[in-house]
Amino acid sequence: MKSAPLILASASPRRKSLLEQIGVVPDQIIAADIDETPMKGELPRGHALRLAIEKAEAVAAKHEDSFILSGDTVVGCGRRILPKSEDEQTARDCLELLSGRSHRVFSGVVLAMPGGRISSRVVETRVKVRVLDEASIKEYLDSGEWDGKAGGYAIQGLFAKHIVSIIGSHPNVVGLPQYETANLLRGAGLIK
Repeated sequence: MKSAPLILASASPRRKSLLEQIGVVPDQIIAADIDETPMKGELPRGHALRLAIEKAEAVAAKHEDSFILSGDTVVGCGRRILPKSEDEQTARDCLELLSGRSHRVFSGVVLAMPGGRISSRVVETRVKVRVLDEASIKEYLDSGEWDGKAGGYAIQGLFAKHIVSIIGSHPNVVGLPQYETANLLRGAGLIK
């Protein structure tokens, strides 16, 4: 059905797995090496979309005859962009901030096409976390599951028991909104 290869511009094993769940196997996976630092005054929704666009453009610059699918997931608490937890203290800070609160998870999804055209979507999911006591936070930190996760948690793992409610796409919180991604790919004639 497609005439050009599909490249997933992401090193995330979760994105690859979520794509495979909807029957899409990329021809190649190339991680886009970009600076993910938020710009001054940038809000979570805009940050997710900008990073997804920059990832697609970085890979498309070297693969102009391919379809490039990229995504970025950002956890926002109010106007604040929560970091990817690279150390235990960052994860703790995120968990303490999210405890007993609702927050939003935004994913920017971009499909860059041969010829330079780009299609994009931003998907928002609202997530409410129960009040976390010190024992719950310590248990989760000890699991190590938070490592490299936006907002310091993985909804698809042990942290699921702390989720009170979710409004919107669950796979969006995992790292790739499948319905919207499928629509982008369908619009480009890559899937039925």
